[in-house]
Amino acid sequence: MFGKAPSLSKDPASGRQPASSNAAEPAPPRPSAAHRALASFAEEKALRSAIEARDVQAIAGLVVAGTSTTLRQAAANAIDDPDVLRQLIRDVRGGNDKHVYKILTNKRDVLLEQARKLEQLQAEIDRAANALERHSQRTYDATYSPRLERFERDWNAVAAAADPELREKARLWIANSRETVAEHERQLATQAAHERAAAEAAAEARRLREEQAQVSAAAATEQARILEEQKRALSEARQTEQQAARQIGDLIRKAHAALSDGSTTRAADVRRAIDEKLAEAPPLPAGLSSRIQQIDKQLDELKDWKSFSVAPKRTELIAEMESLIDAPFEPQALADRIKRLKDDWRRLNKGAGGPLDPAHEADSQRFQRAAQKAYQPCSEYFAAQALVREENLQRRDAVLARLTAFEAGTDFEQADWQSVIKVLRDAKQEWHQCSPVDRLAGRQQHEGFMAVCASLQGRLDAEYARNLKRKESLIEQARALLANDDDRKATDGVKTLQQQWRTAGLVPHKVDQRLWGEFRQHCDAVFRKRQQAFAACASEQENNRTQALALCEQIEKIAALEGAELLASTAALNELRSAFDALGEFPRAESRELRNRLDRGVERCKAAVARQHARDAEHAWSELFEAAGHVRAYTLAVTRHLDAAQLDRLKAAAESHMATVQQWPKGGLEALQQALAGAPCADLAANETALKTLCIRAEIQTDMPTPPEDQALRREYQLQRLVQNMGQGRQADAAPWDSMAIEWAGVGPVDEAAYAPLLQRFRRCRERAGS
Repeated sequence: MFGKAPSLSKDPASGRQPASSNAAEPAPPRPSAAHRALASFAEEKALRSAIEARDVQAIAGLVVAGTSTTLRQAAANAIDDPDVLRQLIRDVRGGNDKHVYKILTNKRDVLLEQARKLEQLQAEIDRAANALERHSQRTYDATYSPRLERFERDWNAVAAAADPELREKARLWIANSRETVAEHERQLATQAAHERAAAEAAAEARRLREEQAQVSAAAATEQARILEEQKRALSEARQTEQQAARQIGDLIRKAHAALSDGSTTRAADVRRAIDEKLAEAPPLPAGLSSRIQQIDKQLDELKDWKSFSVAPKRTELIAEMESLIDAPFEPQALADRIKRLKDDWRRLNKGAGGPLDPAHEADSQRFQRAAQKAYQPCSEYFAAQALVREENLQRRDAVLARLTAFEAGTDFEQADWQSVIKVLRDAKQEWHQCSPVDRLAGRQQHEGFMAVCASLQGRLDAEYARNLKRKESLIEQARALLANDDDRKATDGVKTLQQQWRTAGLVPHKVDQRLWGEFRQHCDAVFRKRQQAFAACASEQENNRTQALALCEQIEKIAALEGAELLASTAALNELRSAFDALGEFPRAESRELRNRLDRGVERCKAAVARQHARDAEHAWSELFEAAGHVRAYTLAVTRHLDAAQLDRLKAAAESHMATVQQWPKGGLEALQQALAGAPCADLAANETALKTLCIRAEIQTDMPTPPEDQALRREYQLQRLVQNMGQGRQADAAPWDSMAIEWAGVGPVDEAAYAPLLQRFRRCRERAGS
């Protein structure tokens, strides 16, 4: 963004003249200290002017061409633009002023880190919000509720950093998703109710059909008996009409057969043939006429029965099949219901008998279309299941390939057996996770996997056997050392065996535990034999150790105390320390630890006392802030000109609270009394700005971020501080926290809505400074 700044012009006050062309003349004199001071002052003044004018170019020029390190560092601290920082880093890289380069790179790194964190946080917010939005637009399935819970957890983790508009949208998306879940539950309840009602209606329809069939069968039987009696009584009278009667009788029998089969279409065709014969035949006997009438009656009854039983059932099956279109069922359950309805449809058509009439054919086509539409999700689901099985086969191929490659690429003479165990265990676990698969397609694959696993396990078992022999040999050597009369040599030998045990290799866990127990038993026996030789010498040291532990425990108990009890017990610390120093020698292995424990206990006591003093002091400051809140409420009421009764009540509340405080920070009570007694500043905006400035000062001292709405005020304060301290060659001294808190208590009234977050910011900085 910026090129390298030109060098500063020569100071006219320095009196420096251009060098003469005459080589014989001496070199010009070096500027005096006064001249250098004037030049430095001019540059500092130029820097302050550039900072006040926000002239980034001029400030950058002073970073590069400033005559003093202090000035260049001050100018570098005033640069906040990332592009300018990058250009300046390139300009000063490799120069002599490492401090300026470090300031610039640190500021650049801080800005980059802040930008990265903000981008990362925003990306997480966008990702969580997009997931909620997409999920709210999905239809319900088996994974809907678990995914909603996971998306809500992801959103709740970043919601605090999102803008209010996005949080409101997320709330609506979550509400919509929960409503989808609730709607699914309501649909399940409604579907269950419909199924119960349909089952009850079907049972009632079956009962009515059975009753109708029984009545029809009884009527047919009775009618057949009557017809048979009529035929016997009129047999002689029909001799002359025998031929015609025989033909018509045959047709009547065909009609009866069709009616018996339940075929109304075939029975109607036979009935039309009888009418054609009647038109050519002589008058029929009454018996034939009666039989024809009976055929008509039975045909009408069969048609009525079919209309009563078959047609409503078809309509019911069609309606039930159409209700399954886009129904929220699991694919397998949906497929089972569709199959059951198709089976019912086939049984119904088979029971009706004969060819279908056009109305029935239309119903059949409508039923088949509904079945195809309803089965569409099942087709997609079973196709997806096939893809899953195929993908699992491919994944198993990859697992088998990796395991085979691992076996082929491993030098088992120098193998990492822990890695072999882990690879074998992970491969088996991943293999089982890659399921389900097609059983026939995966059989050969499974056999290959088991063969590789068996090969690796065989190598591992051989390694176990070799290591088992090594450890059994070490156990025998440890047992032999028990007979050695040289305790020191035996102890050194056991230590050597222990080192060898650590490198003896792997064996199965249970076997290793058994062998280790036996080995350790022999080693402990050798050590016990060695220890018994030093028992007399160690007795006194052990007694001293016991006393030292008791003294350390007393000191640690004091360190665990709090409040007045802690402060009262610290007087005994010197006596306990003297008693510890008066003890004799300790066991060599524990001497340093005992003395370190004593020192740690004493330091913990000192730290506990310091923390107690800090807590007491912080409690006093908390009381100050609480009392300042009461005073602020009173002074705010004064600026708002409330009535005298309210003012008296607020003032009495403040004085009453102040009277209950037992310990005040230095100057705290006087500041509150002065604020309570004096006339408050009525400029609430100025008071709020004063509190914001105190917050910014605290945030600068603790490297805490300032809210975006106060960034301009922070920059203005930093520029003012930089200008005020220009030329001093040091940072402005940080204001003591106690002085800032007293200053806070003395600021005039501010509205509660603005005061509460400001107080929270200020106290958060105090807590960080004290941590």
